[in-house]
Amino acid sequence: MQDNTDPLPAFGHPPPERGREKELPGQPLLEHLTELRRRIMISLAAFFAASFVAYFFAADIYGFLVRPLAEAFPNPEHRRLIYTGLAEAFLAYIKLAVFAGFLASFPIMAAQLYYFLAPGLYKKEKGTLLPFLIAAPVLFITGTAFAYYVVFPAAWRFFLGFETGGAAGGLPIQLEARVGDYLSIAMHLILAFGLAFQLPIVLMLLVKSGALTVQNLKAGRRYAIVIIVIIAAFITPPDLFSQIALSIPLYFLYEMSILLCRNMSTHDA
Repeated sequence: MQDNTDPLPAFGHPPPERGREKELPGQPLLEHLTELRRRIMISLAAFFAASFVAYFFAADIYGFLVRPLAEAFPNPEHRRLIYTGLAEAFLAYIKLAVFAGFLASFPIMAAQLYYFLAPGLYKKEKGTLLPFLIAAPVLFITGTAFAYYVVFPAAWRFFLGFETGGAAGGLPIQLEARVGDYLSIAMHLILAFGLAFQLPIVLMLLVKSGALTVQNLKAGRRYAIVIIVIIAAFITPPDLFSQIALSIPLYFLYEMSILLCRNMSTHDA
């Protein structure tokens, strides 16, 4: 008579889970911490290397970021950005290098996160997580491109509309922007839009984990609008135009997330 019972596990080891085996054995806590340290060091090395290289192209990056403002001026050849401190322009270039270094190394950081998590995941879980990690840089770049090509031209024209010619004996109002202030606003908006465009990934992961359902997202539209407005007010510069410019695409992404989560739930079922 054939014995169909499983053999007893070795002493001190838990019995294997039926139908679900990990590709790699579990690692001790110390090995996990060592691996985490290695992944963080690789991410930091990529960030600092990209920032160092970007510093030598800071003038080109500055020209790229300032182009929407130059195009918004009626007579750009007669306009300029100023700096009022001896070190302001130098520090602005340092910020540009760090900003560009972060953007360039973001995909590497996402890859390091995946490589750290992958050994502890089952094959099906790897297949679930990988598309999200691929989509994160794509959505980040989409958000930054939306800020640069859509929001910047409209925002700068809006702000320049407050210039006056000093009619009726009054003094004219003319923009004399500081280079540090302009670059801070531009980088702030680009990062804000890039991070905010991660909303579909966050919602889909919450639905995938069971923390939320598609019905929760549909029923919570009113609350979502309030939360989106609060988030937009928190991560954008303190002006109404930037907050509205971020709130509208965020709500569109929320509705798109509902459709994606519904399709994901149907596929899993």
